[in-house]
Amino acid sequence: MDKRESRVHRSTTTAAAVLAAALTAVVTFSGAPEAEAATGCRVDYRVTDEWQGGFIASVDVTNLGDAVTGWQLTWSYGGGQAVTQIWNGTVRQSGAQVAVDNVSYNGSLGTGATAGFGFVANGPTTPVPASFALNGTTCTGSAPAPDVLAQAHTAGRVTKSGQYSWPGIYFEGRFRGTGVGIALNDSVNEFDVQIDGRTVATLLKPGRTTHWVNNLSNAEHTVRLVKRTESPWTTAGEFGGFVAVSGGEILTKPAARTRQIEFIGDSLTAGYGNLSTTRDCSANGGVDRNTNTDLSFGALTARSLNADYQVNAFSGRGMVRNYNGGQAGTSYRTYYDRALLNVDGDVWQNPGTWRPQLVVVGLGTNDFSTALNPGEQWPTQQSLVTAYKAAYQEFLNKLRTRYGSGTTILVGVPQASGTFADAARQVVEERGDSRIRYWNFGDLALDMVGCDWHFSQRDHQLISGRLGNVIAGLNLAW
Repeated sequence: MDKRESRVHRSTTTAAAVLAAALTAVVTFSGAPEAEAATGCRVDYRVTDEWQGGFIASVDVTNLGDAVTGWQLTWSYGGGQAVTQIWNGTVRQSGAQVAVDNVSYNGSLGTGATAGFGFVANGPTTPVPASFALNGTTCTGSAPAPDVLAQAHTAGRVTKSGQYSWPGIYFEGRFRGTGVGIALNDSVNEFDVQIDGRTVATLLKPGRTTHWVNNLSNAEHTVRLVKRTESPWTTAGEFGGFVAVSGGEILTKPAARTRQIEFIGDSLTAGYGNLSTTRDCSANGGVDRNTNTDLSFGALTARSLNADYQVNAFSGRGMVRNYNGGQAGTSYRTYYDRALLNVDGDVWQNPGTWRPQLVVVGLGTNDFSTALNPGEQWPTQQSLVTAYKAAYQEFLNKLRTRYGSGTTILVGVPQASGTFADAARQVVEERGDSRIRYWNFGDLALDMVGCDWHFSQRDHQLISGRLGNVIAGLNLAW
């Protein structure tokens, strides 16, 4: 509660009785009006008169959210108080629970508007109500946080407040005017800003800022902000929405695309070091400066098909074993369900709109690319293969349960042969599901000159082309 006060004035019982007799609205027990949910409010509750066994109170409620055409204010009494008469409202009370509804002439509350009512009650003036709720929303005295996704389209794992962790997250909007602002709070990641499909700026760990793009034609434009880098170990970044310039307007957000693809994998899927032309990135800016998930094979493929997409990739993670046995006891599966990777136990809340027709999984390079170390939980390579295959089947079960039998799943392998390729192929064969396919692209002439022997930009383009051909033959229902 932002403001509560008890102003006590002495009065005689006779004066109180005269006042009570003059009241024109009495306690009613009518049903509540149809009222929209409020999103923010402030209440000023005052005791304006008091006598032995009763008091008069005045209440002002201010709507800090979107306009409503009907309201109900609720609270609880803790001292046995009972409302007996009221004006400028109708009241229902059941035990300690009190609900006051608007009357015909004060039901509309615009943003910042206030409605007031008063009442007579039996009982003590204290304790005053601890909290109030307007149309079911607790009044904190503060304006609600803006819905940053109301005018921005995203398909990624983004929280309601605009926080994110996974690479390749993008936000798309439409605006009219000569410029647009992009509100952002992120001191870790790097982003591309695209206007009308063209990259106009790259933001390097921008911090808390509103980045402005100006000097555009005074017309309708599109804007896209895309996260280039990974950031699994840091506090989540936060998108604050698109901002109109003076005289401009943020328009209705772009419609979601009907086609959806989810890419699951490790650094090869994330586009780790894909901009580099040398495998040693220590002298050319490091991995982050040479990474752009927006140019990974997944993002390239999805855009070529006009599909929304998620790149849920985590470098160094495997299906059961991480690179060189690191972070024992965890794996990619530890993090897959999260929206915010660094928050233990976090679970992304799918808004119900994400149901991809295609999922491309690429996990296994980190499981098998390094020799087992003494003390790891798998005593032999074969025991690791057995664990990998069992975990893969469990993961496929999760995807099937989450997305249904109509979703096609590609099990991708970038190696023509070897333990990884054989194990993944056996997973698909043992599954016996016609919508789970084995996709081996190890025959491509990849140069692997990205940072630390990762796919180069050329490699990602080659893989995207091959994947597009594979998808064309899947006869997806999209």
